Amino acid sequence: MAEEQNKDDEISLIDLFAVLWHRKVMIIVITLIAMIGVVVFAVISIMLPPESSPLPNEYTPTALMLINNSSSSGSGMASMLSASGLGGLAGLAGVSTGSTFSDLAIYLVGTNSLLDSVVDEFDLLTRYKLDTPKKKAEHPRADSRKALTKKLTASSDEKSGVFSIAFTDTDPVFAQRVVNFCVNYLQTWFDELGIDKNKLEKENLEKNIQNTYDEILKRELETRQLEQSVQRSGVNIPSISIELSRIQLELGAQRQVYTQLKVQYELLKVTMASEKPVFQILEMAEVPDKKSGPGRGLLCIIVTFAAGFFTVFLAFVLNAVANIRKDPEAMAKLKGPKK
Repeated sequence: MAEEQNKDDEISLIDLFAVLWHRKVMIIVITLIAMIGVVVFAVISIMLPPESSPLPNEYTPTALMLINNSSSSGSGMASMLSASGLGGLAGLAGVSTGSTFSDLAIYLVGTNSLLDSVVDEFDLLTRYKLDTPKKKAEHPRADSRKALTKKLTASSDEKSGVFSIAFTDTDPVFAQRVVNFCVNYLQTWFDELGIDKNKLEKENLEKNIQNTYDEILKRELETRQLEQSVQRSGVNIPSISIELSRIQLELGAQRQVYTQLKVQYELLKVTMASEKPVFQILEMAEVPDKKSGPGRGLLCIIVTFAAGFFTVFLAFVLNAVANIRKDPEAMAKLKGPKK
């Protein structure tokens, strides 16, 4: 029984090979036509300009940022989201109070505020031809956001804490400008949310120090003017002396405030030097000199193999049809019962 089964298997394999050998010309010709066709298609797509090429070169510049997630858990994240008005929206998007600032950054990249800013800044309605008479969008704002989200991506590496933004386009310079605009927009947004307390305190101290310094200069100018008026008159007028004493007291107080603010400022600089900021730009996007896609070589290989498998399948189908036509019983079944 085993010998008969092996013999039947051997005969079936021979039959299969016979079918392929009988249809070898069809298999080779169709496969060669597909291979030559896809190669010609790939070459033409390279030669044509990007705006008219069916398969243009695409470039994907990337910007890298370092996001410190050490202080993003618990009540700090919850209070920050509530204060910024993003608590409800972030919750709907899956950004919970236990999420990290990296998760928040990914969420912010997909918000309508950022997307609309990019669309308006670079006039993507015109670039993507959403405002032409032939392709007039019924919902231009929504369609422009959809077109942008297909090309704009954001991701985060949990191990390193590195957050990246990338944009894909046929124009490498344009793609680089879009990425850097998003980075600057996101950094400004993080600053406005007040996430980095040290940075916010540093900015407030700098403003207070400058205001105090301006007040000191103002009081010193008033003091010199009063002293000059006393010297010119040669008479010690009581009202001028009182005013001069008051200004000098205010000047002394302003100098003490200035000294305290400078001490706080220097201490804060030491603290910031020992701590990582919440949002830090590591590398702005550069104009890429190497395309990110498409993989024309891989496309040629896939199409060639697909054509080969299709012709093998077609050979068996044609063989099955031929066998059915030679079988009277099968043809009778196909014709149906006689009336």
